[in-house]
Parts: sequence; C-alpha cells; structure tokens
Amino acid sequence: MTDLPQVEGVSHRAVAARGLEFHLAEAGSGDDVVLCLHGWPQHWFMWRDLMPRLADRHRVLALDLRGFGWSDAPRDGYEKENMAADVAAVLDALDIERVKLVGHDWGGWIGFLLALREPRRIERFLALGVVPPWPSPRAALPRAWRFAYQVPIMAPAIGFALHTRGDLVPRVLVGGSTVRDQWDDATLRAFAETYEEPDRARAAVRLYRTFVLREMPGLLAGRYEASRLTVPTRLINGRDDFALSPHLLSGQERHADELEIELIEGCGHFVVDEMPDLVAARARSFLSG
Repeated sequence: MTDLPQVEGVSHRAVAARGLEFHLAEAGSGDDVVLCLHGWPQHWFMWRDLMPRLADRHRVLALDLRGFGWSDAPRDGYEKENMAADVAAVLDALDIERVKLVGHDWGGWIGFLLALREPRRIERFLALGVVPPWPSPRAALPRAWRFAYQVPIMAPAIGFALHTRGDLVPRVLVGGSTVRDQWDDATLRAFAETYEEPDRARAAVRLYRTFVLREMPGLLAGRYEASRLTVPTRLINGRDDFALSPHLLSGQERHADELEIELIEGCGHFVVDEMPDLVAARARSFLSG
C-alpha cells in the first residue's frame, strides 16, 4: 500500500466497524464534529485544504469509504445504503452521536442517504458536486449521455485495467476541472497510486457497477420520492460540471425543509479542489449555523 500523504495538523488512525477496518484522518478537537466523505476517484486527501481551515473551531474527521484510500476493500457491500450504514457504524465506534456532514460526489450521495435515514445524527449537511436522490426522468433521460463515462468504469475487465494502468485518475481529475492549476504531479499521484492495489481498483468498478445495474432502476422509479429531507442542507455545484447539469437540480427544494442550492461560475466537478477558498468560507459560515 502506498504511503499516506501528509497534511500538517492531521493525524491518522484505524477504526473497526462492521467487520472492516476504516481509515480516519483527524484534525482539531472538541465536541463540534465535522465528518467529511469523499467521492470517486479520491479519498480523504481531497479534504487537505478544508481540514486545517475548520480545525480551529471543529473536530474534523475525514473517512475513507469502504474500498477506498486506506480502508479495507472487501469484495461486496458497495450498495450506497450499505455504505451509509458503514458511516453510521464508524460514528458508533467513535461514540459520536451527532455530526455536521460534508460530502462530495459519492460521499455527497451517501450523505443524502444518511440524512434521510438517520436525520437525528446529522445537524447540518454541506453537499458538493452531487445531485439529490430525487431524479426527474424528464430532466435526466435527455442528458443520460453525460453519464456514459460510467459504462467503461463499471465493466469488470476494462474498468479494472483503466484504474490500474495509472492514467485514468489524473485524466478524470484534470479533465473534470475548470480550474486546473491545483493539480500538481504529487497530488495526482496521491490519488492515482492507491488504485495500483488490485482490490481498490475492483472496489471502484463494483461501486459503479452496483449503482448502474442494481440501484439506478429503483432510483428512476422513485425509490426516495416519499422521503423528505429534514436536515438543513446546502448544495454547491460547479456550473461547468460535465455530468451534473444544472437542469437536474430543478425542483429539488420541494423535497426538503431547508435546501439551498448554489452554482459556482467557472468551476467544474471537483469544486473542493478547484475553489478551496470559496468552499472553506461557505463551510465555516454554514456549519457554524
């Protein structure tokens, strides 16, 4: 396994939950806990700029999800509801009852599911680079071509080869960004090198394969249509995000008690990396209530 990248003021530990070992990065202290969940193809290190900027007033935790970073990568369990259960189990293992949640991409999706499932545990939710789980087929189907990239990723042989050969992750991170000057070689390697381990490459394939073949049909059929979001939530997306067209966000507020949506001009999918100052400012303001 590759060495952990280092961030000043951030410590690391393993947490046992649900028969797995999860890697957790931690900064700051106190009872006001912020939990950060990454997306694909990243891991805890995507929060390298945000963690120090929140640590003066929060205890900040960045979890590697099942199959990613330095957490265990089992053969199964990549249903997003199950991954949300992982997060809750880690909080139980840490004896943490309630958190403020930040999630990007799949971490944002899992965050939505956790907020719907266990709203008492989530005080506030900052979602980034994601759409809520109430897709409108009328809005989604004409834009389905934007999600064609998921097909090679989910293919067992092709997806595995794409991840392990080393150039997929840098191409995704740079190509999915509008602001690209933050992607130096060391940062790109920090994300790409974890997929040199075969189990993690397979985990990424299974994450997408599970979604496309098993979860998406129910989602489009309205699986969460009757679920209401009661956790105060702010969603920030880049207006230039290739996959997540602003049209997909139309009408989402009707499913929530308090949902504010912000689109950032001149920003792509990786809003946390592209706009670290903006995200830190929004996070400090929103998470402080």
